[in-house]
Amino acid sequence: MNSPNNIDIPRIEQTILKLSKLVKEVAVFMHQGQLFALIYPDLEEAKKQKLIRIENEIRWYAVELYNLKAKNHQKIKGYQIVRSPLPKQNNGEISRAELELFLKEQRSKKIGGESEPEDGVYQTVKKFLSTRTTEPVLPSSHLEFDLHLDSLNYIELFTFIEQSFGVTVDETCFSQMMVLHELSRYVREKKQKQAFADIDWSSILHEKIDFDLHVSPVPVMIYKTLFLPLYKLYFSLRISGDENIPKAPCIIAPSHQSMLDGFILAAALPYNVLKHTFFLAFEMVFGTKIMSPVIRNSQTILINVNKDLKASVQKSAVPLKRGQNLVVFPEGARSRDRELLEFKRFFAILSVELNIPVVPTVLDGTFESMPAGRLFPRPSPVVVKYLAPIYPEGLSYDELTEKVREAIATEMRRHPLHG
Repeated sequence: MNSPNNIDIPRIEQTILKLSKLVKEVAVFMHQGQLFALIYPDLEEAKKQKLIRIENEIRWYAVELYNLKAKNHQKIKGYQIVRSPLPKQNNGEISRAELELFLKEQRSKKIGGESEPEDGVYQTVKKFLSTRTTEPVLPSSHLEFDLHLDSLNYIELFTFIEQSFGVTVDETCFSQMMVLHELSRYVREKKQKQAFADIDWSSILHEKIDFDLHVSPVPVMIYKTLFLPLYKLYFSLRISGDENIPKAPCIIAPSHQSMLDGFILAAALPYNVLKHTFFLAFEMVFGTKIMSPVIRNSQTILINVNKDLKASVQKSAVPLKRGQNLVVFPEGARSRDRELLEFKRFFAILSVELNIPVVPTVLDGTFESMPAGRLFPRPSPVVVKYLAPIYPEGLSYDELTEKVREAIATEMRRHPLHG
C-alpha cells in the first residue's frame, strides 16, 4: 500500500478542479486504505449548463477522466458528492483533519428537523416521490443527490406532474429547480388542476409520437462484409450462440468494455439479424459532426440523458413495435476496469411492457484492446457470445434486469477470457 506521503494530494485536487466546472470544491484523502474524494458541486454552473444528470457528468468528466491518466496507486477509488461546503481552517484551506468526520456526518440520515408545507401540491408530489425512493423526502431534498432519482424516474415524475396538475415540466425547466421545495412551488404557481394520477410505462411507451424510423440496412450489411474478416484477423474474433437469437423481435443486451463494442457487435451479428437491428447510442458521443454521417446510415437512434428523455425512450420502443430488434448496452457506460457495472432497468421496461425477449450477450476482450483513453486498438482476443434468451413473463423490471446481468456475469466467470 502506498503511503499518502507518496501521493501528491493537492495536485490531484487541482487536476480534478480543472477538468470540470461542476466541481466547486474537492478534497482527496485516504479512506479505508484507498483514495477517496469529497466533491462539493457548483449547482449554479449545473443550472447554467441545464444539466439534470449532474452526478453522471462529475463521475465521467471529472473523476473517471482523471483516473484515465493516473497511476494505479493515485486513482480515486471512491467519491461522494456532498450538499455542504467542505470544512475549512481559518485561513480558508481545507481542514483535512475533519474530513473523515465530515464524511460520516454527510452519510448519516437526518430525518426531520424541517418544517414542511401543508399545501396539497407539495404533499402530493412528496407522496409520489416516496414511491420512487427509499430516502427520506424533505423540502430541501435534491432530487438527484439526496433522493437518487435517475433518468427513468424523471420521466415518471414529469408525466405525473403533467397528468396530476396540468403542468408541463421539461428537462430545461427542471434543471433550474431540482430541489423539492422549488419544484413544488413552481407546480403550485402553474397548476391547472389537482389529482393523483396513476403512471405506468405501458401508457408512456404507447403514446403516439412524431418519429420517422429510418430503415437503412444496406450500409450496415456492407460494413459487416468489409470489417468482419478484419476483426477476425486482428482480434482473433470468436462468435458463438447465433442460434440463441430469436426469429421474432428481441432486445440484444451486451456487456460494455470499450468504444469498439458497437462496431464489433454490428459486424458479429448474423446478416439476417443485422438487417432488422437498430442500435442505441449517446448523442454526446456519437452526435458529433464526424460521427453524424455514420449514425444516419447505421440504423442508430441517438439519446440524450439531459434533454428529451421521454421522447428518447419512446423512440427506442419504435423499432421493437415495428418488428425490428434493438441493441441496448444495459450498463449505459463503458467499464473502467472490465468488471460489470450496474445494469440500468431501461431495457427491462421495454422488454416487460412490449413482451419482447432479451438476449444477454457476452462481449469480452475489448477492454484489453482499447480501454477508455486509448486512441487505437491493440490486437487482443475478443469474444462475442449470444446466450439463451430470457422472456419477461412474470418478471418485474428489477428481476429481469438482475437475471440478464447474472447470465452475463456467470458466463464470464465460467469462461474467463482474461484472468
